[in-house]
Amino acid sequence: MSLRCLLVDDSIRFLEAARTLLERDGIPVVGLASTGAEALARAAELVPDIVLVDLDLDGESGFDLAVELADRVSCVIILISTHALEDFEELIAASPARGFLHKSDLSARAIREVLGNGGGAAPG
Repeated sequence: MSLRCLLVDDSIRFLEAARTLLERDGIPVVGLASTGAEALARAAELVPDIVLVDLDLDGESGFDLAVELADRVSCVIILISTHALEDFEELIAASPARGFLHKSDLSARAIREVLGNGGGAAPG
């Protein structure tokens, strides 16, 4: 599977750091978005293989965005957050997302583990 990635987060600093990290790990980041509307537009335009979506987008719900993305674009959605998996485990399981990654664990390897395990969080 190709791993062209769209990053969605309301923190420009995180977007830049994550892009640098993932590209260094061999995952091309084809776009960045900081709002739900921007993410939907970029996803439709770029058709990424993976979309990493922050759970909290400055008052917008990453869960709601994941549902909209799943309805509109054929891509794998991975939810990300600084919150612990346990804080949102049921909501994550009920979402269309393939899994969850804590932002501090973000890496190409962690993304591949989520993609390989069919759901849930990457093993810690």
